[in-house]
Amino acid sequence: MAFAPSDSKANESGPFWNACGPAGRILNPPFSRKMNSNPRPKSIAIVGASGAVGSEVIRTLAEREFPTSHLKLLGSARSAGRSMEFRGEAVQIEELGAESFKGIDLAFFTASGKVSRDYVPIATAAGVVSVDNSSAFRLEAGVPLVIPEVNPQDAQKHRGVIANPNCSTIIAAVPLWPLHKAARIRRLIVSTYQASSGAGAEGMRELVEETRAKLADQTYERKVFPHEYAFNLFSHNSPINPLTLYNQEEEKLLHETRKIFGAPDLRIAATCVRVPILRAHSESITVEFERPVTVEEARQIFSTAPGVTLVDDFERNHFPMPSEASGQGNILVGRIRHDTSDPSGHSLTFFVAGDQLLKGAALNAVQIAELL
Repeated sequence: MAFAPSDSKANESGPFWNACGPAGRILNPPFSRKMNSNPRPKSIAIVGASGAVGSEVIRTLAEREFPTSHLKLLGSARSAGRSMEFRGEAVQIEELGAESFKGIDLAFFTASGKVSRDYVPIATAAGVVSVDNSSAFRLEAGVPLVIPEVNPQDAQKHRGVIANPNCSTIIAAVPLWPLHKAARIRRLIVSTYQASSGAGAEGMRELVEETRAKLADQTYERKVFPHEYAFNLFSHNSPINPLTLYNQEEEKLLHETRKIFGAPDLRIAATCVRVPILRAHSESITVEFERPVTVEEARQIFSTAPGVTLVDDFERNHFPMPSEASGQGNILVGRIRHDTSDPSGHSLTFFVAGDQLLKGAALNAVQIAELL
């Protein structure tokens, strides 16, 4: 079903994120249908419904036929009163408040970390299970941080909230996990190429508008990003830790991967960069194993790994690209080769691309709900 808000202001940059990828969507990797055969329909709330991730949650719930008895859309006072479509019907956005979670079974939080910190405890007190897409609770002890292809069992350990990992973490971890199970990873070096979708609807809109202005030789006043974005790239615009000199995005990848893998001593170094792409993040990953791993062994592992699609055609120089990852539920993996800096044969380098709004956010959250 095509999704379109009935009021264009509810999703002003919708055309940007809905039209920048191919029509085909891989939305049925393993873990897509692990629910009971006849589950009780849930009453669901989506906080931040009109944003880029919230819109994708609505779409994904419909496309995956998640059993839903009632859908409540929640947002700011500015969004309240607008309508969005769910399964052919218009649903009006309500203003988020302390009474918003009465009668709700499951809530998806797709707004800011502050909103999650303020309202997830209220939802929990009302008996709601929350799947939180912000960074508010990811590293909190006792809060499961879940990627269904990696650690589905952790979802059952929740005490009212399950954290959805950061997009760059998910996109790396899905293909890394089957390698880790086969040969155990000792060390990771990751460089990311992150799209404007990571900054939500406003970030995508700003890239489009600045690019238009640049092509017309006009000035443009940026509000989201600190540096020129059109025809440029720059270090990820999250705060830098003065003690480590790594930015927040890089530290998320480090600490979240360790928590998800249950490997607190895993050695990871990351460099996160913004590139002028609308949607879908890419990553270059170099991984060192405890034993030698051949390129062919890695290809075999990826070819059967849940949530992974192998795109590794060296004869045609066709490898993962954000344009092909956009709209896909799987992580595209390719460009697999030996790390020439490690003559022992213990290291490989490869390239991945994944849709930040889908598997990096909304799809992963809905898969978590399916696990429940």
